Amino acid sequence: MKKPRVAIVHDFLMQHGGAENVTLAFLEMFPEAPLYTLFYDLQRVGKEFQGREIRTSFLQKMPFPRGKYQWVLPLMGLATETFDFSSFDVVLSSSNVHSKGIIVPEHTTHIAYCHTPARYLWTESASYVKNLRYPSFVKPAIIAHLSKLRIWDYLAAQRPDIFLANSQFVQKRIKKYYGRESTVVYPPLSLENFCLGKGDGSYFLIGGRMVAYKKFDLAIRAFNRLRTKLKVFGEGPFLPVLQKIAGPNIEFLGKVSGEEKNKLFGGARAFLFPQVEDFGITAIEAMATGRPVIAYRAGGVKETILEGITGEFFDYDEWEALADAVVRFDEHKYNPETIRAHALSFRKERFHDEIQKIIDEIWKTKI
Repeated sequence: MKKPRVAIVHDFLMQHGGAENVTLAFLEMFPEAPLYTLFYDLQRVGKEFQGREIRTSFLQKMPFPRGKYQWVLPLMGLATETFDFSSFDVVLSSSNVHSKGIIVPEHTTHIAYCHTPARYLWTESASYVKNLRYPSFVKPAIIAHLSKLRIWDYLAAQRPDIFLANSQFVQKRIKKYYGRESTVVYPPLSLENFCLGKGDGSYFLIGGRMVAYKKFDLAIRAFNRLRTKLKVFGEGPFLPVLQKIAGPNIEFLGKVSGEEKNKLFGGARAFLFPQVEDFGITAIEAMATGRPVIAYRAGGVKETILEGITGEFFDYDEWEALADAVVRFDEHKYNPETIRAHALSFRKERFHDEIQKIIDEIWKTKI
């Protein structure tokens, strides 16, 4: 039977995170598919993208300082609309902002996997402008431009034939801001290298990219009071702030390898998750080693943590609430094998199966 001709689209390749893992999962399913992206820096995204057929927009040739891709933000929507998909039957886009705005011909089906409606345009617009390091007299112009981008973003969201959301949490946002129905397909996770741990390290663990919204400072303040051992892994702009307020019982490990992270997860009494995330990959990774998670009851982890079985929640966005949860926590009531079995239900193979089923249903109507 004839197979559909597939293309893949990603906003831009300037870092390697959860969104890029979705794009790699698409490429694993369709290794011959070209990858369209606004621009890329292969040194920053890793060797997994090397050797791929990557087709970029005109922005790739524009000079701008490393890491300053926001300088061409006004041109990204236009550049997205210039891609030609006339020779493809199905286009899979992995999008935070721009990829969902591609324009495809009538015979082509566009399936948009939405990681979240752009935070800086919708849920966090006010705080985004407030935290910009620009003179105050410049900010009114930025606000006006964001308003124009918000209009483009809404119109772009009407273009995909099928919307997929990475969680029920994001599904609600898609409905609220775009007025679109969507199907939840949880993101693909590579969990095969995570091994069952014993939790015998006598420490709690937290980690990830050090940015303000992840609320690692809340954990630091809680453990300063508890004087219990806390290990912190990861890098980012918020790291100096955390180090400044941390007590001697808190150890910063910096960037760790996959093997080191596996050992850290496995030895922890529990993994802490005080932030609000669209999905929450590190919580699943911790559970893949059989360790329970103590999380703030908000965002995607409400869908992935089984309360009392794979972890527990605290209900207030305050260090006192987290400290109370840690004091009451009893790791001995948790079964590591049960926790790990639950985590493995989010493996990449499930993602592949669900995406393939959607494409097969579409293709049946076209042949």
